[in-house]
Amino acid sequence: MSRPVPQQATAPVRRDDPAADAWLAHRRARLIWGSVLVTALVGPSVIWMLRSGPQPLLHQMSVLTGLLALSALVVVAVLPSRVRGLSGALGLETLLGLHRKLGMLAGALVALHLACVVADHPERVWLLVPMSAPARGQAATIGTIAIAVLLLFAVRGVRSGTHEVWRWVHLSLAALVVGASSLHVLWLNNLVTDAVMGPVLGTLGLLLVAVLLIRWGARAVGDAGEFRVHVVRPESATVSTLVLQRRGRHSGPWFRPGQFAWLRLERMSVEEHPFTIASSAVDGGRVEFTVRHTGDFASRLRELRRGEPVWVDGPYGSFTPDAVPSTGLVLIAGGVGITPMMSMLRTAADRGDRRPYRLVVHARDRADLLFRAELAHLRTLLDLQVTEVLRRPSRDWAGATGPIDTALLSAVLTDLDGAGGTCRHDYFICGRPQLVSDVLDTLHSLGVPEDRVHTEQFAQV
Repeated sequence: MSRPVPQQATAPVRRDDPAADAWLAHRRARLIWGSVLVTALVGPSVIWMLRSGPQPLLHQMSVLTGLLALSALVVVAVLPSRVRGLSGALGLETLLGLHRKLGMLAGALVALHLACVVADHPERVWLLVPMSAPARGQAATIGTIAIAVLLLFAVRGVRSGTHEVWRWVHLSLAALVVGASSLHVLWLNNLVTDAVMGPVLGTLGLLLVAVLLIRWGARAVGDAGEFRVHVVRPESATVSTLVLQRRGRHSGPWFRPGQFAWLRLERMSVEEHPFTIASSAVDGGRVEFTVRHTGDFASRLRELRRGEPVWVDGPYGSFTPDAVPSTGLVLIAGGVGITPMMSMLRTAADRGDRRPYRLVVHARDRADLLFRAELAHLRTLLDLQVTEVLRRPSRDWAGATGPIDTALLSAVLTDLDGAGGTCRHDYFICGRPQLVSDVLDTLHSLGVPEDRVHTEQFAQV
């Protein structure tokens, strides 16, 4: 019979606690990056309102909607552009959620801007006729059509073709929207000539250019991100672990347990895919990625030979226990979603972590259970209990079966309560979207506070 989990009080933060220090640093980073994004979004519009003085309402609305739309487009372009500090502070799911919502907002602002411009001066409707409109009108029309198509694709989702094709169509349309919008503002030759608004808009443009240079230019410099294959280790018939050796003398920690990185097989290749890091964060000289070979790219990873180069772009994400001062952790994984959990457990063992860890692994059958021997060894090094749950058990399976429900999690939490109290337990969930959704519902029904539950899905980036 299930029982509600008591609401967890916030543990006092000790100044000599490294986990607490990391948590405070994470909160400061969230505040700083949040302030930067808000300033970039509304700053230009606020400055214009303070300088413009009294204006006819429709004229004021046309300028404000245009400025807000332009700022929103810049922020939308920055959010998924792999700024590591931003990704680590806000987390990938938050960034992608903001990216989608602000994209929709930018589209609505563009439509409202056009409506205000025409309502202010109805004769300007001819600016929407591409063949007779001046360059500024043509740029506006191109940008409007591009953002309409982009939003249509975003709403409909990936309906056909590979995700890689969809991703590059998305990026191409986004570049067209931002480029056409920038040319529209430049060719208007209005705000850009203002003594204050000109530098403000220039700063906004430089911000975007700097992000894009970091995003695309860094890969061409030296041996940035270059690793060499050490070994490809099979874990099962469909899963293997790619072990990479870092080039150069860099051997210290460079990622946090639970984070992920993008892999590509050529330095300047446009094809790259995200994978969670599976190895301990303590050994920065080597890094491991455990991959299920379900696509062409993942299958190519299995065929790599010792010494071949692989480029790693990372780390990214905030799916890590380093950012929360927990007294106990519950890790819930489905299939190959155990990868970030292995990084957390391996790191904890290397650090001599004495906190209780409870791992729940959900798999299709016994053959789909990964790292069983290593987990048995980790149980001798950590306060670790492992619960294996199968969807399709064999007749001789004596463990748990079926979904991860309230009864199962209640048993796990009862054991955890006895090990470390209920002060600050954190819950990390990784697996198929349906499993994550089901577990979130179960934890909610048990009364687990939302701020103690962590997920990170990056299938659509």
